[in-house]
Amino acid sequence: MRKFLALAIVLLCLNVSFASVTVITPTLKASEIFIPVGKTGQKISLLELSQIKIKDFELLRGQKMKFFDRLAFKAAQKKVRDNIDRDGTINNKKIVKVLGQRGGETGFHLGGFALGFFLPLIGVLIAYLINDDYKKNRVKWALIGTSVILGILTVLVTIANQSL
Repeated sequence: MRKFLALAIVLLCLNVSFASVTVITPTLKASEIFIPVGKTGQKISLLELSQIKIKDFELLRGQKMKFFDRLAFKAAQKKVRDNIDRDGTINNKKIVKVLGQRGGETGFHLGGFALGFFLPLIGVLIAYLINDDYKKNRVKWALIGTSVILGILTVLVTIANQSL
């Protein structure tokens, strides 16, 4: 009975200690989030977008805005401005969630892994040739996919040679 009581107390203490761990998520700065503008491919930060004048935005965009477009731009600009705190962090949880789901720049990249796994040498070359924001991560996972398939093939050849 004493052993059971001691075990129950230890388990309760461990249970409470696990609950006290907090995870701190990094805050997103509006000045670090860039949005492409116009057909030229220029980018502007979310903070600059919330403060830019219509004339400057038209120059950046390369196109003159109509009256209703200017009204819609001002309304959207006010919404963006309301979602940015004074210190430059984004305070809207929906925006933070969407920006956190962009992904592809870090972490597992299925396309790159598949290129490396199914087309070992050609797949890595294809990953190098595709130019976009995810190129570095795609190439990394293509190399990992190639390494995995080469490792599997090495093990299979070794097993086949030993059985002969």
